[in-house]
Parts: sequence; C-alpha cells; structure tokens
Amino acid sequence: MKNSSLIVVYGSYGYTGKLIVNVCRTKNLQIVLAGRNEEQLKLQSLQSGYSYQVVESNDLEGLKKLLTPAAIVIHCGGPFRYTAKTMSDACLATNTHYTDITGEYQVFESLPLLDQKAKEVNITIMPGTGFDVVPSDCLALHLKNRLPSATHLQLAFTMSKGGLSRGTSKSMTEGLGEGGLIRQDGKLTYCALGSKILEIDFGSFKTKTLCIPWGDISTAWRSTGIPNIEVYTGATNSMIANAKRSNYLNWLLRRRWVKDYLLKQIDKKPAGPSDEKREGGRSFLWGKVKDAKGKECISRIETLSGYSLTAHTAVLIAQKIIAGNFKAGYQTPAMAYGADLIMEVENTKRIDI
Repeated sequence: MKNSSLIVVYGSYGYTGKLIVNVCRTKNLQIVLAGRNEEQLKLQSLQSGYSYQVVESNDLEGLKKLLTPAAIVIHCGGPFRYTAKTMSDACLATNTHYTDITGEYQVFESLPLLDQKAKEVNITIMPGTGFDVVPSDCLALHLKNRLPSATHLQLAFTMSKGGLSRGTSKSMTEGLGEGGLIRQDGKLTYCALGSKILEIDFGSFKTKTLCIPWGDISTAWRSTGIPNIEVYTGATNSMIANAKRSNYLNWLLRRRWVKDYLLKQIDKKPAGPSDEKREGGRSFLWGKVKDAKGKECISRIETLSGYSLTAHTAVLIAQKIIAGNFKAGYQTPAMAYGADLIMEVENTKRIDI
C-alpha cells in the first residue's frame, strides 16, 4: 500500500544525506532512513526519531521491498554510476518516483533511456536535484529563453569557503583517468583536461576556471537543446597545472588499485565541510550563450553554498512531486519546473548582464 507522502532517503547517514534529513525534519515530512550501514542508521534513527531499513545498494529485491510503500526516493548513496541503475529499476518496479543528487554525467546519459518506461508507470526520473544540477540547469534554460537562437553555451561555477564531502571526493576519484568532455554538435567529445581555461567575472570577483566533464554537458543539452556546451569550475594555477599533468597519467589513474588506494585515503578525512564553513559559504554561477550571428547573453546566479543548496533543492523537489506537481518520464530540474526553480531558494540572486 502506497503512502503518498512517504520519502525514502537512501544513504541518509552520509554528509549530504544528513543535511537532507535535517531539512525534512524542519518541514515535518514523513521519511524512512535507509542505506548499507546498520550501525550508522541505528545511530541516526536514535537521534532523529525516524525508522530505518538496511538495504544494500545492489540488492534489487531489497530495494523493491523498501520502496513499495514510498512515494519517492531521494537517492544519496553514490558513486551513482554504480548505484543509480538498480535504484531506478526498483523505482520502476514499485511505481516510486526517483530523484538523486548526482553530478556524474554517466548517470545523466543513462537514465534518459528509462523515459518511456517511467511514463508508462507515471513516475518521474530526475537525477541531479542538488547543486548538481539545479542552479546551473536553471541558468542554462534562463539563457536559452533570453536567446532562443543560441547554438553555444558556456557555464561556470565556483564556491567561497567550504570544501568537498567524502561522497563527492569518491565520485570524483572514480572518474579519474577519463579526461575531460564537452558537448560538440550534440555529441559528447573528448577534451584534454587543462586544454580549455577561461577567466570568469562572477560579479564581486574574477577567477580562472578549468573545463571539466560536469553533468550539464548532458542535462543542459536536454533542457535547452543547445548542441555545444562547455562547463568550467574555479581553479587555482596549481589545479590547472595538475589537470594538465594528469593527461599523461590517465593510464595509471584508471587502474582499480590506484582508485582503491585513493578511496581509502578519503575515508580518513572529515565527512565534509564544517557547519560554519558551509553556512558561511556562497555559490557563484556564470553562463553565456551565443548564436550563429554572434549575438551573446550573459547571466549570473549567486546562491547558498553547494551542500546547503543540495539539501534545500532536493527536499523542495520532493515536496513538489509528493504534491502531484510532476511530469512523468525522464526530467531535468529545469525541464520539470522551469528556469525560475532556483529563485524559490532563499538568498538567491540572478543578474542579467
């Protein structure tokens, strides 16, 4: 029996999962904690008062049992390239809406293949309901609306304060050795890391940025139809130099034993940025479109720090879906809710240049 307001938060005890659970508590939402680690779940359950279920991320039957009574899952258990398929299959089998907080382009490329199946069972499949990719997806569609003839899109983002969570670091580690990607004439195209550098004016400051294989090379293409897309992130000179060096080491970085060693080192680090850093930080996004005639439009967004934003937008989207405000099939956040979705988040500013 479905509970039309029940949310499963899978990977609820991870750094971002905990933030999402906290936002759910402030909004008095019905949730079930879930994940692989019983010890962590039990502790979180005692602290939060929510019930929990232990399920491995590759256990399809276990996930079906978990999701059968739920309206929606907020999937936080990455790296998502390994976990999204089984979770989305379980959602299709149980008529449960699928959302996650990935930024991995591989997931944004694979889940659209489930569009028709999702429509048949009237559920949404929406990866990327956090910082990856809500603000950038909304910015991309906003720019497309400003210049409908756009053929090229560049997006850039950077942060003040903060740092990475273990989960983000692990997802990035899994991608080591693959090089960079852009979308060119509608197709994903290899781009050597460090080969594309831009100096971006984010408004209150300028900084160098590095082209990276971010999720928008997939999502922005689907939400805007723009065939040429590049995504950049703020980078220091040393980061740029390391990116260039990595091109000569891709053969080594792809080795499983190298990744496993790096993952073990990540486990020794703090779960993520301190509350003070996260709450004091801000995210800055910049985007530019141009068309075949050379006409350009530039817009910027300033909003909450990445992890705080993820907690707010993941829950905001879940609430919309529970309320019946959803489109069946594969969706990006902007496809489902428009370019102004990000403006529903407190302390967010958007400026057209």
